[in-house]
Amino acid sequence: MSSVPFHGRRAAIAFIFVTAVLDIVAMGIVIPVLPQLIEQFTGSNARAGEINGLFVALWALMQFVASPVIGSLSDRYGRRPVILLSTAGLACDYLLMALAPNLWWLALGRMIAGVTSASFTTVYAYMADITPQEGRARAYGLIGAAFSGGFVLGPLLGGVLGEISPRAPFWAAAVLSGLAFLYGLFILPESLPQERRMAFAWRRANPFGSLRLLRSHPELSGLAIVNFLLYFAHHVFSAVFVLYAGYRYGWSAWEVGVLLALVGVLDMLTQGVLVGRVVKRLGDRATMVVGLFGGALGIAVMGLAPTGMWFTLAMLPNALWGLAMPTLQSLMTQRVSESEQGQLQGTNMSVASIAGVVSPLFFGWIYAQSVGAAPALPTPGAPFLIASLVLLAAALLGWAVARQAGRHDGDGPAATTDSAAV
Repeated sequence: MSSVPFHGRRAAIAFIFVTAVLDIVAMGIVIPVLPQLIEQFTGSNARAGEINGLFVALWALMQFVASPVIGSLSDRYGRRPVILLSTAGLACDYLLMALAPNLWWLALGRMIAGVTSASFTTVYAYMADITPQEGRARAYGLIGAAFSGGFVLGPLLGGVLGEISPRAPFWAAAVLSGLAFLYGLFILPESLPQERRMAFAWRRANPFGSLRLLRSHPELSGLAIVNFLLYFAHHVFSAVFVLYAGYRYGWSAWEVGVLLALVGVLDMLTQGVLVGRVVKRLGDRATMVVGLFGGALGIAVMGLAPTGMWFTLAMLPNALWGLAMPTLQSLMTQRVSESEQGQLQGTNMSVASIAGVVSPLFFGWIYAQSVGAAPALPTPGAPFLIASLVLLAAALLGWAVARQAGRHDGDGPAATTDSAAV
């Protein structure tokens, strides 16, 4: 494990939680207002859906390029400098978007945000450094809970500030990212000792070369496809949710912020409280599959919900989705060596980023075809129904991968004892 002493690990974990909350609050603040700002520039709800999907795709494209580079740099130079530089970059980027005079400047801001947000790969690698393998699902669940806590505060604050001005949330996000940088500058210890660092090589750091890691260990390729499908479905929210909620239910920025805060509360409870208990009872793999099936059910109900109340109630089964993400991360980290954790997280982020490029463009286009005077699709909930089918496919594949892993348990470098749990 890490050479960070016990008291240092406590400070490091505290920093990861605080930084995660501050960073996600900063990201969540702009969610209720960015699509509306785009709509002000375009003058069309349908057109705003397409542009917002394009912006999310640009953000993901930059993550695809930057994530393996950042992950490999953290394997070479340590986690601390990478996290600090990325956090400072986020603060500068939010200032740029607060001052953006047109869509081109907003697009540039989203691209820079994709690069700086790629530091989340290093956060997960940091936790792998300081956490034993058997505790990683719970540790990743706690990180997810911290992220969710940020999403509770962020959209609420963004909804309030958005009533003042669409630009105000961006200024607040810049301040919060700056605070995260200053906090880490004085608190964060390094987690990766010199003897466990790996030389930087472009053949591993480029986004396509990094994907070779997925073929080098049993089970990783199948889990990577599950990861791709999970993120593909998840981007339906970032691509169309705000516009959909206003179009179908007439919700304001404040109401959207409240609902996103509710999502954050449920996800925080799921990842912070349920993950550890369910994994202890069922194992990592079975917990992952249960989470994927629950998410598929919840998002299907969202697409069919005739009223805002039904949509809100659908958040309950959808919250089980939070069981899948940390257990999937845990299963993958157990299949590579300690010196490859940063590379793995960069590769995972690249896979997620590929989904992030194609998914928002796809769902933005689907949304544009399902609203307006003469929609080509029969219901504005079509994006959510399609996302539900994608998540159902992820659940079935996860179940199949779990069965195969049960037959080959012991082949990987760090096989776990819960392989037969499904």
